[in-house]
Amino acid sequence: MKFFVLGSLEVADGAAPTDLGGVKQRAVLGYLLLHANQVVPNSRMLNALWDGQPPSTARKMVQNAVSAIRRMLAAAEPGCSAELVTHAPGYQLRVAEDDVDMYRFRALVHKGRDAADSGAPVRGAHLLREALRLWRGRALADLVESGTVWSELSAVEDERLTALEDCFEAELQCGRHREITPELEVLTAAEPLRERLCVQFMLALYRSGRQVDALNVYRRTRAALVDGLGIEPGPELQALQHRILDHHSSIQVPVYA
Repeated sequence: MKFFVLGSLEVADGAAPTDLGGVKQRAVLGYLLLHANQVVPNSRMLNALWDGQPPSTARKMVQNAVSAIRRMLAAAEPGCSAELVTHAPGYQLRVAEDDVDMYRFRALVHKGRDAADSGAPVRGAHLLREALRLWRGRALADLVESGTVWSELSAVEDERLTALEDCFEAELQCGRHREITPELEVLTAAEPLRERLCVQFMLALYRSGRQVDALNVYRRTRAALVDGLGIEPGPELQALQHRILDHHSSIQVPVYA
């Protein structure tokens, strides 16, 4: 049985998708998967599912959802090792990390970063791209669409963006600045306050012979930071602007690319 949270919540038993029930049952399963192999206290689950204001029937609703999830796991094909147990003060979903896409993503990202840091940016970029292909949309997109707002989902989204930044870093080391420029253009428009992305976009533009465009990105980013947060760009972004103006040798295309 495979579990998918990097997009709408899905569970596959063999080749067939599994019926996951209503919104609350899906929410219980999704929250347990975000904390797989950890004990999730009942109070924490109730606060998450009802935004800190659980009704008097909330505990019973969670118990019903847990019972339904256990029936789903019990009906799985032979070989399914996933198990939902009661473990004071709450519940624990025991599952092999390789059976959850979020944990496969993290393992591939770790390998990709290690490769890039060890002087193998081509392999690093390949592994990071493989990790990013596991995403099918926002984490638990169906629950988000129904109004779910969990800090864990913001944290997982930040992991995705950081992995993208690491991937762009490796690809810049490989001399793939032209290939990543369109993707960086879209991402910096969506995340204008994320300075590392803006640094990478400016560098990709400059190495593509687009110095004016690179400097325009700096001006746009500075305006967003000043207007949105009341702060100036960080030292890395400011230093890159000066190096672009000076055509500094440190920002040219790597000689081994």
